[in-house]
Amino acid sequence: MRICIIGGGLTGLVAAYALAGNHEIDLFEKRSNPGGCLSSYRISNFSIEEYYHHCFSGDAALFSLIQSLGLSNKLEWLNGSTGYFAGGAIYPLTTPLQILNYPLLSHLDKAKLAYLTLRAKSMRAEQYDNVPAEKFVRDTLGDGIYTSFFEPLLNSKFGANRENVSAAWLISRIAIRSNRGASGERLGYLNGGFSQLIDALAEDIRKKGGRIHVQSAVTTIRRNVGSWEVNGQNYDTIISTIPPQELARIGGPDTSPIPYQGAACALLGLDRDVTGGIYWLNMKDPAPYGAVVSHTNFVPKERYGCHIVYLASYFSGSLPQNIDTAMVADFCRRFSVKKEEIRWIRMAVDPFAGPVYTLGYRTKIPAYEQGGLFMAGMFSAPNYPERSMEGSVRAGLAVAERVQAVTFRG
Repeated sequence: MRICIIGGGLTGLVAAYALAGNHEIDLFEKRSNPGGCLSSYRISNFSIEEYYHHCFSGDAALFSLIQSLGLSNKLEWLNGSTGYFAGGAIYPLTTPLQILNYPLLSHLDKAKLAYLTLRAKSMRAEQYDNVPAEKFVRDTLGDGIYTSFFEPLLNSKFGANRENVSAAWLISRIAIRSNRGASGERLGYLNGGFSQLIDALAEDIRKKGGRIHVQSAVTTIRRNVGSWEVNGQNYDTIISTIPPQELARIGGPDTSPIPYQGAACALLGLDRDVTGGIYWLNMKDPAPYGAVVSHTNFVPKERYGCHIVYLASYFSGSLPQNIDTAMVADFCRRFSVKKEEIRWIRMAVDPFAGPVYTLGYRTKIPAYEQGGLFMAGMFSAPNYPERSMEGSVRAGLAVAERVQAVTFRG
């Protein structure tokens, strides 16, 4: 069967990896390289992701893929420390003692928060799909915990959309990030960067005869009798990994649109650490970015020769004007960084960086098979109610399995 795959992110690559060799595969990616949100920069003698990435201990499908590609020896487990920037000060929140000393929560609030963290893994997050995250926190934990702890998190992740985000997302996020010890959260990373995963997938697809077309956006698709026409070429079927509304725009089925938001992520190489050794620093104070992610407080700085920091901002609709200069200027002022201390800057922008898990999101998730073609991606069930590399791998494998089943039936 001749199959067109639209989108060269992780889901598209995994689907192509699973189907290549048994089918004729053409994968189309509009950017100059595959990878999507898992794409990387090449800077000096190292590779670094455009957007911060790590994996979690329960990512079984991802680990199986890494093993099958011969990369298991690269997988390492590191400690990710966390903190809050509030009132112009950095508050570490990694160890139990640091959490106990956090002045913006009472001891009772901290006990409630600890209890929710313990409960989260056993809660059925999907049952809270129609409950606003804010209401859930205020009702369950109180106003103080919401304003001092969860509101900055929701604001940094969803901005103006935070009032519509469901508690299902929040509970899932707490559960997935509860693998903590005295020295921080246990997180996985590929020594040398996740570009190795993307490169290995692409190499395997090509070895099996699959074709990856970069700088090749799909602009039109059309249903014919028993086939599909994609940019003027005929295919037996299509796997689309782009947002459903974008697929509908170029001729695909008109399914319920999935709420998406964009991401603007500045990456800076610095002469020194400016976040007090903390990996993930949420911004409670208003700023043009929601979090400062110091990659080299997670992965050893010696691999890069400088300190690496992400400034993460999410947006809805159009990109705020001059967001890149605004983020860097604010960061320099707030963290007392001189311009000459910045070695280099990179800026990544994606208007469809990920779904927003609004109230009732679960009912909007499209089936893998839609109107004679197939759809999978960050909007698929394995990425609900929190997207991850694991979810994208599972979505790619699931859609490939369904394509195979159709072939078998035929």
